Amino acid sequence: MSDSFSNTRRRRALLLGGIAGVFAVMVFLITGLLTSIFQRKQEAKNPYVRLVEVNEETTDPAAWGVNWAREYDDYKRTTESTKTRFGGSETLPAEKAAANPWLTRMFAGYAFAIDYRDRRGHAYMLQDQDQTRRVTEKKQPGSCLQCHTAVMPTYRRLGGGDVFKGFEALGRLSYQEARAEVVKTGSSNPIAGGTQATFQHADGAHPVACVDCHDPQSMELRVTRPGFIRGIQALADGTAPTPHLESIERWRAGGRAKPYDPNVDASRQEMRSYVCGQCHVEYYCGPKTTLFYPWNNGLKVDQIESYYDQYKFPDGHRFYDWAHAETGAEVLKAQHPEFETWSQGIHARSGVSCADCHMPYKREGAMKVSDHWVRSPLTNISRACQVCHPYSETEIQARVGAIQERTHQLLDRSATALTALLDAVVAAKKSGVSEAQLADVLALQRKAQWRLDFVAAENSMGFHAPQETARVLAEAIDYARQGQLAASTRSSGARPAAR
Repeated sequence: MSDSFSNTRRRRALLLGGIAGVFAVMVFLITGLLTSIFQRKQEAKNPYVRLVEVNEETTDPAAWGVNWAREYDDYKRTTESTKTRFGGSETLPAEKAAANPWLTRMFAGYAFAIDYRDRRGHAYMLQDQDQTRRVTEKKQPGSCLQCHTAVMPTYRRLGGGDVFKGFEALGRLSYQEARAEVVKTGSSNPIAGGTQATFQHADGAHPVACVDCHDPQSMELRVTRPGFIRGIQALADGTAPTPHLESIERWRAGGRAKPYDPNVDASRQEMRSYVCGQCHVEYYCGPKTTLFYPWNNGLKVDQIESYYDQYKFPDGHRFYDWAHAETGAEVLKAQHPEFETWSQGIHARSGVSCADCHMPYKREGAMKVSDHWVRSPLTNISRACQVCHPYSETEIQARVGAIQERTHQLLDRSATALTALLDAVVAAKKSGVSEAQLADVLALQRKAQWRLDFVAAENSMGFHAPQETARVLAEAIDYARQGQLAASTRSSGARPAAR
């Protein structure tokens, strides 16, 4: 009996010891988990430690990178080559005209006919601007620097603290003179070293940097570019519907007592597109007047055209970018209207911002960060697309590919039609038809070329707004063929049929 009792006591002791051990392990694990959760919460609550002070004069991204290392690490990757089927960067980007020879004829007499290269990452925006033959061989205005360098300190200095006066003053200088002013301003740079070979030029200037989109004290998103601020105010002041920009609609409904201020009135989600829309837009940056965004009548291609058609330069002449070398037509040059095209698409109407696709959120430990390696969503489908679209990467690529291929085919057809129009005008002039007799034909060239260039200059190959892009190219083909027919009729000596 005593042996049985002892065995029972031993088993009971072992059992209790095992339970105690398991309990101790569980307590240890739960304590560790709670500690980890607390640490991660604190980490998320305090996402950075301000090791160095940055301010409005700090244009060097490396300085900001001391405090915001994750974002800076991503931004440095904009030096890496990324390429998709219809766009991309190389060590030296290829000339677009090599794949599309019609571009040279469309831009005859304009600087883009001598040098028009594919895109590269943001880190190269100032270097590529400095080195393009459009700048080295042609006189260009200083207003080009609004979007190619961290220029805000220079605007403040030249304007005596007034950014808009400085913006106008720099725009009156030549590119080289303006570039020297940016260097003269310099940068308040609290650290030495960094990635100067990539982000800081030998003369100390920087491409667009952190300070251009973030408040250095709060890190809140903001817009700084005077051209955009005036442009978005003109859009808000107009009557064109902006269903994708609810803050403008609210401002209009509120009585318009004060000018629309994107830094006050816009939502944070809108700001995630506005910061991109500072530069990825259509604008005039020629020598005849201060740089402006033509948004008074709206953001569609024909609304912008109607504003240009009614705009007069200071000398009283109607707006045009240059006179076409072959035909003499006063034509328009589109820049890179991504913001305008995105505004017509389903993503904008669904509340999807530029940053959602080109700078999607990612997880690093407990941190949720916006990826500052700005690039095509096609190089980052899992985070850029599949968050909303639950399909395989192959399926998503196929859908995008179908849209872009159809757009490319329409673009080629539009280019063929425009080339035929140019041939017809040249033939008509050789046969003795005067420029005055071809006035209506040249007006059709202006319309056709503007629409073709609007799509060709935009960097999504139709994806930002497929239906709108197809409409624009259909009109380009129509106007070009109308012009071709009219010019051919004049050339043969017959009167054209009434339209």
